[in-house]
Amino acid sequence: MLAAGVAVGASGGGPNGVAAGTAQIDPPPDPAQFSRTVDNPLFPASTLRFKSMRGTERDSESGRLVRVRVETRVLRRTHRVAGVPVLVVQDRDFEDGELVERTFDYFAEDRQGNVWYFGEDVDDLEDGRVVGHEGQWLAGRRGAKPGLFMPAAPAVGQTFEQEQAPGVAEDRSTILAVGIRMRTRAGTFRGCIKTRDFAPLDRLAETKYYCPRVGLARQLDRRGGKVEVARFG
Repeated sequence: MLAAGVAVGASGGGPNGVAAGTAQIDPPPDPAQFSRTVDNPLFPASTLRFKSMRGTERDSESGRLVRVRVETRVLRRTHRVAGVPVLVVQDRDFEDGELVERTFDYFAEDRQGNVWYFGEDVDDLEDGRVVGHEGQWLAGRRGAKPGLFMPAAPAVGQTFEQEQAPGVAEDRSTILAVGIRMRTRAGTFRGCIKTRDFAPLDRLAETKYYCPRVGLARQLDRRGGKVEVARFG
């Protein structure tokens, strides 16, 4: 089930020919349908104070593996996007110990428990200085709409648009498996899901695992990169 104002339809096929559902908000969202309390079991952002993910990714230019650390914190400040109260999540991305990106992501949850992504403010950094804002977008500006980030009831074959910012961010996700048990540096989790995320503008695909209590727990890419949760609280 989705919030009022949400249109659901078919869009292509999921893995192994399974029909996939898509979701989008149209017309603009009604703020009364949303809350900044995000407690979906597979993306419990409101209950997390911090999370640290560590691993390696392959540099797109040099081809070498770099050490990656992503520090996530939920900020307690009040913020609105497109008139909707949103939760603010700060991510700081480090490569080989150097801060290279800082983002503020905006999420809200509807009355049925679906989590919606309302955009992100992005700072790209070099030597401590802001040098760009690649991928930055906000719902309600330049044709961008909220994306469905995590369904209330994930099902195998379900496909959804996580980002709906034409020409800027158009990532989509397909659920490949549910009910997974997995072990990470931070512990063992049960009831996880596995997704395939695809960024059509960059032609990049990643495999991700979301788990109760922690949200995103592991991320793999086709170039040999692996990043997973190391601690949280």
